[in-house]
Amino acid sequence: MSQFDTATLAGGCFWCLDATFKRLKGVTSVLSGYAASKVENPSYQQVCLGTTGAAEAIQITYDPSIISYEKLLEIFWHMHDPTTLNRQGHDVGTQYRSAIFYHNDQQKEVALASKAALEKSRVYKNPVVTEIVPFTNFYEAEDYHQDFYDTNPSHSYCRLVIDPKVQKLLKEYKNDLKDAR
Repeated sequence: MSQFDTATLAGGCFWCLDATFKRLKGVTSVLSGYAASKVENPSYQQVCLGTTGAAEAIQITYDPSIISYEKLLEIFWHMHDPTTLNRQGHDVGTQYRSAIFYHNDQQKEVALASKAALEKSRVYKNPVVTEIVPFTNFYEAEDYHQDFYDTNPSHSYCRLVIDPKVQKLLKEYKNDLKDAR
C-alpha cells in the first residue's frame, strides 16, 4: 500500500500547471487554487486584485514510489519561466509569481538543492526568482478553474498558451506520462 504526498507549486496561471502535472504517472490529483493567501477562502476576483497575497497555484497529490518530489520539481522548472518576477507571459501580478511552497524540511532541502542545480546549469540566462517558502494555506479555486484545459480545449488561452506547454511535456517527459494524450 502506497502512501501519498502533497506538493504545492505556483508558476503563473494555474490552468497551465494543472494541464501538465495531471498527465504524470504517480500523480493522483491536481487541484487549482490559491496558496499563501492573507484572506480566508479568497475568490478569483479578489486574487486578481493582487491584495490577498495569494498565488495561483496547484496542489498535487502524488505517490512518491512512482514519481519523486525531485522529478516534480524538474518538470516544474521546465514548464514555466522561473526567471520572471510576478509574471508569466501576458499574465502579470503577484498572483502569477513562481513559488514552491514546501510542506516539510525534506521538501525544503530538495527544493533549495533543485534550484541551486538549475542555477548552476545555466539553463536560463537570467537569475531564478522562484520563492521557496513554507506552505501556509491553500484554498481550492472555483469549479470552473478545475481541469480547465481538458474541459475547454478550444478556448484561445488553451490553444495559444497551454497547448505548447503540454506538447513540450509530451515530447520531453514521455516516459513519465500516464498515457500518450
